[in-house]
Amino acid sequence: MAHLDTAVARRLQSVKNIIIVLSGKGGVGKSSVSTQLALNLHASSPTAKVGILDVDLTGPSIPRMLGVDGHGVHQSSDGWVPVYADGSDARLACMSVGFLLKNKGDSVVWRGPKKNGMIRQFLSDVRWGDLDYLVIDTPPGTSDEHLSLLEHMAPVHARLSAVIVTTPQAVALMDAMKCLSFTRAVNLPILGLIENMSGYVCPCCGEISNVFSTGGGEEMARREGLTFLGSLPVDTELVTVLDAAEVDNSRQDGAEKKGAEVLQRYGRTSSARLFRRILESVVERLGEVQPVQ
Repeated sequence: MAHLDTAVARRLQSVKNIIIVLSGKGGVGKSSVSTQLALNLHASSPTAKVGILDVDLTGPSIPRMLGVDGHGVHQSSDGWVPVYADGSDARLACMSVGFLLKNKGDSVVWRGPKKNGMIRQFLSDVRWGDLDYLVIDTPPGTSDEHLSLLEHMAPVHARLSAVIVTTPQAVALMDAMKCLSFTRAVNLPILGLIENMSGYVCPCCGEISNVFSTGGGEEMARREGLTFLGSLPVDTELVTVLDAAEVDNSRQDGAEKKGAEVLQRYGRTSSARLFRRILESVVERLGEVQPVQ
């Protein structure tokens, strides 16, 4: 374990901030929030370098959302080379088990030890390089993947923090509380809470309707002493962008062009405009829970 700790610490020594995105239950849009967080961090500065690591091993969706689904991962003398969603700019690096499957429809039927080994490889073998931010998308709940992740990242614990994602419904909030309890048990600093699917944006007029409910996440944050980072309504524009057509694998530059297109199209959505305010709170909280580097 000491050797592993050294390998992870060495690989992540040039990563300034590591943000783990958590949710108590599935279906709350955690992966779309992770993707938007990475995209907005990338757009926050022309020099910002961002990585996104997908450790949702049985349901990897980050490659599809970034428009690089079907891309292969290359091995170099210095480890795995991540896929760059922004092409030649090489400022938005992505790694996911989805890149390693022979067929994207293949299921990942792994027990705990194999999941643990995959997470260990992602942390110790991927050539992340210098990053301002590494966003980690996790599976829903608090399971083997979360424990393995925190165990392996113990050498860089001072740079870890988390964002919790929920929806306004009572069931989701109950599971978000369990997620919060987990972070407190493992001493993981919380940047704040995001309420996703808070209403619905009309694609015609832009009016937001409260289809389900709203305000539950904000109330939970207030009650638990958390920072409420903001709410995001269901946005059909965002769904279209993140669920875009597949990469044309017959063309060598297919993934690069598709990834660049996702970045451009996302920046024009109403969700991107809303998320910029959330990002301001995230960056402000990072300065409070972690030393400025």
